[in-house]
Order: sequence, then C-alpha cells, then structure tokens
Amino acid sequence: MFKPDLDSRDLREKRKKEELPVEKIEEEKPEKLTFRIRFDYRGNPRPARFFFGRKKTEEVAEEIREQQIALWRNMPLQGIQVESIDLGEIYSLYDEHKGEDIAFAPLEIRVRADTMEDILRFVLREEFRKIEILEPSSIKLTSKEAERFLFKVYGLHQEKLLARLKESIK
Repeated sequence: MFKPDLDSRDLREKRKKEELPVEKIEEEKPEKLTFRIRFDYRGNPRPARFFFGRKKTEEVAEEIREQQIALWRNMPLQGIQVESIDLGEIYSLYDEHKGEDIAFAPLEIRVRADTMEDILRFVLREEFRKIEILEPSSIKLTSKEAERFLFKVYGLHQEKLLARLKESIK
C-alpha cells in the first residue's frame, strides 16, 4: 500500500490548499473613442464650358461637401459609427499663387471608434483640419498597441506617397 502522502489524490488536494489564491484579473473592455473631427473641403473653380457655365468656388466647395456627406452617411466603416454631421459656414481665402479666392466648406463629424487605428483614416486625409477627442479623458496604450498604431501610420503614409507619385508621373 501507498503512504497517504504519496497518494496522488491526497497530494493534489494538499497542493490546492497550499497554493495562494490567484486573483482573477478582470479584462477591461476597451472604451470606445468618441471624437469630433473637422474637414474643410476646398472648392477649386472648374473651367467654363464654352463662354458660360463656370461655377463659383463657393458652389464647388458646397457640392464637394455634399458628396462627402453622402459618403459618410451611407458607407459602412468597420469599427466606426458616425453619430452626427454638422455643416459650417462656407468661407473664402485669397490664394496668392493662383491669384484668386478659394472657398472652403467646413464639415464637423462626431464619430465613435473602436480603436486608435480607426481614427487614422480621418486624420490622414488632405481635408483634415482639427480633431478633438471627447471620450475617454485619457488613453492608455500598451507597447504592442503603440507599435501597431505607429506601424499603421507608417503604412498609410507610404500609400499616400505612392498615390502622389503615381499622380505626378501621369
């Protein structure tokens, strides 16, 4: 016969009693990010057809903004929910290089995103002007999340550079 100390069942029970209780670490569900972002859509004047029909820069800017609003409302984006869209007043600035007024049509979007990476598609746009993170009040990133975020920034920047290079070749 085996000694009681060597019996595997008794040994397992004894070990369980000796072990310190392991605290269950509650996994915090990442809080969704709520932010407000502003785009200013530039109204480049289009050349006139024949002698009439040229649109003003304000009309072009408003038309571009309306197209973008339709895209933001109707295009589903993974990890992103558009909560509200606010239109700003169209304004004009004088462009010294072209020697004419250029109109801008501002658009503010309130968005809820799952991750910081999802915000990048907004920030890396040419029309981007301003971002305000509404929730949460502080953001904590692990080293892996920071690495993934920076790599995503690099990848999107490279795509943008390649697109500009292709446009300049044409």
